[in-house]
Amino acid sequence: MTINAIINQLEANKLIFKGLLLPKPKEVYLWRPDTKKWCLLEIACHLLDEEREDFRARIKYIFEKPDYEMPSISPEAWVLDRDYMSKDYNMVVDAFLQEREKSIAWLQGELNTNWEQSIRHPKLGVMSAKLFLDNWLAHDYLHMRQILSLQYKFLNTNSAHDLNYAGNW
Repeated sequence: MTINAIINQLEANKLIFKGLLLPKPKEVYLWRPDTKKWCLLEIACHLLDEEREDFRARIKYIFEKPDYEMPSISPEAWVLDRDYMSKDYNMVVDAFLQEREKSIAWLQGELNTNWEQSIRHPKLGVMSAKLFLDNWLAHDYLHMRQILSLQYKFLNTNSAHDLNYAGNW
């Protein structure tokens, strides 16, 4: 995909995330199928932190400091370290959607930048800005699938009816 096509899809995904995440009652956004799985609140917090501190920040870092080692991040640890469960769900979702707008505006200003500019990741080797952009879009898709699966499981668990008529999940 071209840089522009990915940016356009990231922009379109903002509306998809809004539709998937809002509005939700507390019983839905705090529900989890088991203790090892994230609830919608944790997913929304993760999306917000990733938007601010991972993809956009890392691509910017590659453009500005390609000769330096990229600072490490720990998204999975953030769930507990940042106490995601104490956050206000609607405020987090709104903040994520606003950050996505900032990301799109920034990305559109970088269309003519060298997207093959790269950095050496200590574990993953050479990684280009384009690789991070591709993975940003893939990250969106992974979490869309996660959200849909969580919502289906919630419905299946809380419905008084058999859902097999809808088709195979």
